[in-house]
Amino acid sequence: MHDKLPTDENLKIRGCSLPSICSLCSACEESSFHLFFECSFAFYLWCWLASILNLTLQFQSIEDLWKLCDRGWNAQCKLVIKATIVNIINMIWLARNNMRFNNIKTSRHSAIALISSNAALSGNKTKLLASGSIRDFSILKYFNINIHPPKAPQIKEVIWCPPSHGWIKCNTDGAATLVTSSCGGIFRNYLADLVCCFAQNTSQGSAFYAELCGAMSAIEIAHRFHWHQLWIETDSSLMVKAFKNDALIPWKLRNRWSNCNCLLRNMNVIVSHVFREGNTCADNLARIGLNLENLTIWFDLPTEIRDSFFRNKIGLPNYRFTNW
Repeated sequence: MHDKLPTDENLKIRGCSLPSICSLCSACEESSFHLFFECSFAFYLWCWLASILNLTLQFQSIEDLWKLCDRGWNAQCKLVIKATIVNIINMIWLARNNMRFNNIKTSRHSAIALISSNAALSGNKTKLLASGSIRDFSILKYFNINIHPPKAPQIKEVIWCPPSHGWIKCNTDGAATLVTSSCGGIFRNYLADLVCCFAQNTSQGSAFYAELCGAMSAIEIAHRFHWHQLWIETDSSLMVKAFKNDALIPWKLRNRWSNCNCLLRNMNVIVSHVFREGNTCADNLARIGLNLENLTIWFDLPTEIRDSFFRNKIGLPNYRFTNW
């Protein structure tokens, strides 16, 4: 790809004066483009690939090779096509050197057999997945590759759990737009009853910045109302890690984060992760915060989270669909 192979053409450019002829076809001077695309040996291999792909291949430069991979193949098929291209190039160079230095002629059929074997090895060893395309299916079956179908989605049941007796649980979340960011949280007791909830605009910042602000607001509110048994739950795994690693905290929040850590010394605190489907109340509160100016605390249930709140209270599940 970088035109570094010592073909006769490149050797002449580097000052080596020598008679030149293509070792594979003995019909033309050897140049990189002739050797890999115009020579009868190379031409046969590319025609073989074209018949497999059911395409007409025309190469104006070596960069045109990789355009073959941009035709919407599934992941497994695309890898096999790349492997085939790489092995064709390698085989042409190997056959040329065998003929030039060892006087050994490589047959086209043995070349195709080796290329097919190596491409099949790549296709079978990969963890990439195929799709339901008949076109891609026929290519993979030509190389005798075991097709890796897409995995069926897994369904996870996500249920919000109340805290133990004597504890207060606060679900927090953050939201961010191109203009502003916000956070929200909801405190509930062991009966899953509302204690209070809050939302706040956190000015311009990332979603992680807003999530950290939500956690700090939860700690500050809990300290204000003397809730010393606090369970903080969030759908941000990065925020959970931040409680163990202060290096993750943006410098703008370092002082406030340090103050919150001081408050935590007089509290029993649990920090855990929950899937977003189990954090819908906090998510809705964070969205409310996008339109607020100051920290707002509610002791009555806001209308916007009523449905999610009662689903959580009576233990109705939400469902998470994943492909792994």
